[in-house]
Amino acid sequence: MDFKNKTVLVAGTGISGIGAAELLMKTDVELILYDGNRSLTASSIQAKLPESKNIKIIIGDLSDEVIQTLDIAVLSPGIPTDAEFVLRMKNAGVLIWGELELADQFAKGTVLAITGTNGKTTTTTLVGEILKNYYKEVYVVGNIGTAYAGVAKDTTDEAYIVAETSSFQLETIDDFHPKVSAILNLTPDHLNRHHTMEGYVEAKKNIMKNQTAEDFVILNYDDPLTRAIGETAVPQVIYFSSTQVLEKGYYFADRKIFYCEDGEKKLVCSASGLKILGLHNMENIMAAVAMARCVGVPMDKIRETITSFMGVEHRIEYVMEKRGVAYYNDSKGTNPDAAIKAIQAMVRPTILIGGGYDKESSYDEWIEAFDNKVRYLVLLGATANKIAECARRHGYEHIIMTESLEEAVKVCAEKAENGDAVLLSPACASWDMFKSYEQRGTLFKEYVNKLAD
Repeated sequence: MDFKNKTVLVAGTGISGIGAAELLMKTDVELILYDGNRSLTASSIQAKLPESKNIKIIIGDLSDEVIQTLDIAVLSPGIPTDAEFVLRMKNAGVLIWGELELADQFAKGTVLAITGTNGKTTTTTLVGEILKNYYKEVYVVGNIGTAYAGVAKDTTDEAYIVAETSSFQLETIDDFHPKVSAILNLTPDHLNRHHTMEGYVEAKKNIMKNQTAEDFVILNYDDPLTRAIGETAVPQVIYFSSTQVLEKGYYFADRKIFYCEDGEKKLVCSASGLKILGLHNMENIMAAVAMARCVGVPMDKIRETITSFMGVEHRIEYVMEKRGVAYYNDSKGTNPDAAIKAIQAMVRPTILIGGGYDKESSYDEWIEAFDNKVRYLVLLGATANKIAECARRHGYEHIIMTESLEEAVKVCAEKAENGDAVLLSPACASWDMFKSYEQRGTLFKEYVNKLAD
């Protein structure tokens, strides 16, 4: 698109919004930066931007007069597409994009995009590490914490861009076109935003919106929703499975990962040679290997990378052992399905810390997954009472209510016995008490470190 003489509004002043603003400041557009948070000040927002250029900043209400001047609005992922001011912009004919779409308008190179309810960050990080071990120019961007817009103008035709994409970001794409996409799994999440499971699935499917028969999509064969997506997909489908031996694709059997093509079975690696735990991580590895192979990375380079990969921070992250008790940080377990996988990965009796921001999730399957492994459930946050009621309906009574994460860690230390594990895996988002799941996980590790040896 030709941006010359366009008026563009960037809504939101977090990482994504500032990244979009910085990218647009390098063009000829008339730029407006908007945030509805009245507690912010123009000077605090301006301080996030390059000093060389002042731009128009609006805080609070967005008037119809301003909306009438706009050509494009770039939404940060946290802003719903049905927000009142967004609907007014749509009605005025303003083109609505997200930062992902904006960045892609400027970027060059080959894009690999990952979405799904769980496993996105681990898979994205691993794909990035594999590609960095073979190609010279690799960028890892998106929902993982680095704004795509921040690197878009630096990319060349030789670049490989690995993007973690959320359902929020995929709602607002137009021309975004990955060479390789992956939908890892689909379970209920963000229903407070998408309202229905169908709406959530449709947002995720947008990752394939512009793909052709020359492209690839990696899908989970074991997930009925993603398997069904593969039946009508336009790009070439490659499945992975942790429960089925596939005639074509990647599968996990006998504690080994295999690749099967044209009736020939090849060993990728053995689980005993990997440093990350859990069946869900075998699925993440299979997806990452499949994506890397689609862009020509040799298997020896892939094996070299995956066998040295240590995982990602805040995802079943081993913190330390004190007085015979192992502490694990799974703050990224922000929904019940992710938290179930963390429990399944535990090999010790476990004291579990849960609770947080309410995304209108159901916790029944999470509670059922305790399977006599969870000695105590220590709850905090906005969902504490909701989870406690759910647990009692399932006959689970070993519940302790706390007011803060620091108190929860102290209670766990008091209740834990030699040989136990303490697991922070909240099954909820962090926004009721923390800025992010990263802050929650970092504080958890600080509180664990403060415990007496």
